[in-house]
Amino acid sequence: QGAHIIVTPEEGIYGWFFTRETIYPCLEDIPDPQVDWIPCTDPGRHFPPEHEEKRLSCEGARAVAQAAQRGCGVSFPGDIQTPPGHGPWFDFFSNIFSPSFLFHEQYKLFVTEKQFNYPKDPEFVTFNASFGYFGIFTCADILYHDPAVVLARRLQVDTILFPAAWGNTLPLLSAVQFHSAWAMGMGVNFLSANTCNSTLEVTGNRISVIQKRKMVTFCFLVTELHSCPCLSPDYPAVVNWKLYASCIEQLPSNDHYFSGVVYHVLFSFMELSDPEGDCAVCQQDLRCHLSYKMAEEQEDDVYVLGAFDGLRIVEGESYLQICTLLKCKSTDLGTCGQPVETAQTKFEMFSLSGTFGTNYVFPEVLYSGVQLATGEFEVM
Repeated sequence: QGAHIIVTPEEGIYGWFFTRETIYPCLEDIPDPQVDWIPCTDPGRHFPPEHEEKRLSCEGARAVAQAAQRGCGVSFPGDIQTPPGHGPWFDFFSNIFSPSFLFHEQYKLFVTEKQFNYPKDPEFVTFNASFGYFGIFTCADILYHDPAVVLARRLQVDTILFPAAWGNTLPLLSAVQFHSAWAMGMGVNFLSANTCNSTLEVTGNRISVIQKRKMVTFCFLVTELHSCPCLSPDYPAVVNWKLYASCIEQLPSNDHYFSGVVYHVLFSFMELSDPEGDCAVCQQDLRCHLSYKMAEEQEDDVYVLGAFDGLRIVEGESYLQICTLLKCKSTDLGTCGQPVETAQTKFEMFSLSGTFGTNYVFPEVLYSGVQLATGEFEVM
């Protein structure tokens, strides 16, 4: 159909393997990107003639697909139980076929991937095309300054290509929320190919394209993008969230805080006891402020304003500051933070802001264009 870019999900070639033993038959002897080799025209030089790399290289588009590399100078079979950094080197990385290839070695791994290896230093992989300037990283890399922020801010790529396998379940809907919010916060097009595996709760935005603060989600997507979204005259200006929150009148201290856990981290919460008003909740250096007005308040719906400021040690370590407006599962405040499937209360308006200690602020859900009030919300 004339596509210029094809992005496949994480583990897209060989499936979902999570041990050094099971991935052993899939390991590739990938030549260095500096090697002048086009798999399509010389398929037998490094791989068997009918290898996947040949097919991808012959697609006529830049195809992004992930493979695992066999370490240099390693003879097999070897001790495939050896911990990372010793013995066989199993790299996860993404090839880019155009029609030759270069690759990005995944820099940050989740806990379940720590049996594999990763490069000592982050790599910043980019390539130019007639239709834009592209960067690539994989899955957990998006959560860290290197390489994700560097590609978007310092190298100023137009579009990020992102093979991923992200969970997408309540209460966070992680993939839908974070990927769209990250793209808006960074001002780039974001082509996210997310694995679909309902048994692993890896569902949701299989391919997402973010442009001009809009998001579309399909299992398979063919679309046209503005090659330089941040240079477009109608692209919205960046919002200074910290400045906005700092200008709001300081509210008196509130002693009605309580704690609750959302996705393994401990939030400070305050109940919205009135149908409209202004409130604030603090945790360490973070102050979250909410202005709101409920149009139709339901007795069985309890909402809270929450703040989290600290180190999150789940599937790796990341320092986060989060302001959230969320519905509790029941009128029991002890359920606040648990997954919620339905809500009846309608908000006429709300404005949520925080005194964040960083310029990298990612607004999620409503600001991304997701309409919570329309249609049914299905839990997969």
